[in-house]
Amino acid sequence: MTDTTIPLYRDPTAPADTRVRDLLARMTLREKVGQLNQRMYGWDAYRRTPSGSFELTEALYAETARFAGLGALYGLFRADAWSGVDHSNGPGAQDSPALAELVQRHVIDSSRLGIPALFVEEVPHGHMALDGTVLPVNLAVGATWDPDLYERAAAHAAGELRARGAHLALVSALDIARDPRWGRTEECFGEDPHLAARLTEALVKGMQGDTSAGFAPDKAPVVLKHFAGQGATVGGRNSAESELGLRELHDIHLPAARAGVRAGAAAVMSAYNEVDGLPCSGNRALLHQLLCEDWGFEGLVMADGLAVDRLARITGDTVSAGALALNAGVDLSLWDEGFTHLEEAVERGLVNEATVDAAVTRVLRLKFRLGLFERPYSTGELPPVAQGRELSTALARGAVTLLHNNGGVLPIPPTVSRIAVIGPQSATYAHQSGDYTAPQRSGVSVLDGLRRLAPPGTDIRHAPGCALTGDDLSGVPEAVTAAAASDLAVLVLGGSSARSPDTEFDANGAARNAVSEMTCGEGVDLAGLSLGRAQHALLAAVTATGTPTAVVLIQGRPHVVPERAGALLTAWYPGPWGGEAIAGVLLGRAEPTGRLPVSVPRSVAQLPVYYNHKDIEYDGYVDADAEPLYSFGHGLSYTSFEYGPPRRAGNVIEVDVTNTGKRQGRSVVQVYVRRLLTPVWPRTLELHAFQGVELAPGERRRVEIPFDTDQLEQAGAVEIRVARSARDALAAEPLVVRLRA
Repeated sequence: MTDTTIPLYRDPTAPADTRVRDLLARMTLREKVGQLNQRMYGWDAYRRTPSGSFELTEALYAETARFAGLGALYGLFRADAWSGVDHSNGPGAQDSPALAELVQRHVIDSSRLGIPALFVEEVPHGHMALDGTVLPVNLAVGATWDPDLYERAAAHAAGELRARGAHLALVSALDIARDPRWGRTEECFGEDPHLAARLTEALVKGMQGDTSAGFAPDKAPVVLKHFAGQGATVGGRNSAESELGLRELHDIHLPAARAGVRAGAAAVMSAYNEVDGLPCSGNRALLHQLLCEDWGFEGLVMADGLAVDRLARITGDTVSAGALALNAGVDLSLWDEGFTHLEEAVERGLVNEATVDAAVTRVLRLKFRLGLFERPYSTGELPPVAQGRELSTALARGAVTLLHNNGGVLPIPPTVSRIAVIGPQSATYAHQSGDYTAPQRSGVSVLDGLRRLAPPGTDIRHAPGCALTGDDLSGVPEAVTAAAASDLAVLVLGGSSARSPDTEFDANGAARNAVSEMTCGEGVDLAGLSLGRAQHALLAAVTATGTPTAVVLIQGRPHVVPERAGALLTAWYPGPWGGEAIAGVLLGRAEPTGRLPVSVPRSVAQLPVYYNHKDIEYDGYVDADAEPLYSFGHGLSYTSFEYGPPRRAGNVIEVDVTNTGKRQGRSVVQVYVRRLLTPVWPRTLELHAFQGVELAPGERRRVEIPFDTDQLEQAGAVEIRVARSARDALAAEPLVVRLRA
């Protein structure tokens, strides 16, 4: 029986939608508009006192007074060069819950109806907060081809976020890497929609868990970003225009979002880019017709930072910009002025109050599903720190990809007693993490990892050789001397997304200038993919010594590197402990199990160079090869595998896989389709399914992979090709399957 002495929206036994309707009916238009605004930078809401405690700021008081409460607060725990938050002035893991409670108590007290705020946090590769577990970037996750492992890591990140008192996780997942010049390539799972879809599903399942009864205290609703097509910007330039037809949008850039919605994602973030001239945050056909009506999405739509105000370029002012976004389907703004004027927009007839009510309903429903009215403050325990490190290291290890290994340079044989560890990435962990990483207290570089894991008595000498950027070659002679006096050289090159205090930022946090050694990240787009003169000179000088050399690339995008060395590994920003994972693979303590989530070009002049282009007859360039240097899905092992011909048994594809080498290893069985009969022009290949299989030396196993024909709508017949990479699939024995007459 419902207790009539308390408002219905306060009754925890009442259905969430009933509570929402009751609360909405009690709210003024001003209070409703306040629920749709997310104006503040969270780090401006508090300051640390000389005694070490936290106090609230006048800025927070002013913001809560503006709308008699607060709908959402972004980045309360964000720590980086942009926010200026570090270990000296920001909240660590232990005092974060107290800060969250301090802010939330003020918000609730400021609200006539006692409505709590949503605390929204960045979780690009782990929670972007002091003492948070940093995971490898998405491109590294893509290289693992291991959704189960990523699901466990995502669950850990959610547990950390909720234990600190935050609620909603902003997670990059939907962008597809089509041009490696784009600085945000590191945020993509790869160039393929199916791979991105599988990992997006894993992300949602890991972070949100079973939401049938709301969100568990250690689970976090996710905001999947960015919707949609942001990876298709022209020239690889951030926020540039995109040239997307509807088929390209649906084939390449929407499957991951569709998978996330089907998995139950709580929210999506509309992207900065435009589709056919209409910015995503003002695109009703995208946000309402497709997302809500066609896909049945009932969650929240958040705009990207200041994206609503950008619409004023086409509407004329911020009031009409806010109206356009709300009418299009945006529910919650981020730092914009446009949504603060929604009362005026209603008065001017630009927006119906019913549209405001619909958006507020979605915001309030999420708060009720989180249980914030009953449990506004965190009471959870932080997951074990060791567990986070283990998961981060496991992801990093699984992402290490062996691109070539001429003459068996790797793994480093036990007879090697002198190793020269060289290069600008060799002795630092600061450049092993991706953009938006909070200040770190510790980490393991490649040099650290080799010193810890190499056999006792191994002579390991070090010389940086050069910096990541610039033309200073003064350190090259020392590096050459070290290499010449060693049995093996490990040359660690790459790029960096590490920001510094002298970075200039746009109002949305994107880097306006690339400072120090920053060569990747949001706002850091490149016209070329070379590592730079100094690193190339170092590579040439070290390999010229004749000492066997293994090159390790720690990078956020595929760089073009001459094939001078005996072995080449890539490790996409593997996180603070990535050096341990890389060293283990170099020494053969772990197998290189990563597979490329993107094609590696031979030169910038080839771009675009993804594998799943349209199946048209065209020749290569007269002056260069048109094929990538390394194809999507490529990756070598320290052992060898043999695949039998594929067979179909109902809705399953079967293939026998044999480990024909002398070491245990993991192969990723990749199932590609090539459409034969189809009403539209087909692509050369499409990844349809994949499965990792671990085999002992000499072991043979029948691998069974579900074959989902729902993904092959309208196709009359397809070729199924099972192989170790997209390039190998082109030469693999096909199995022709007729799907309809």
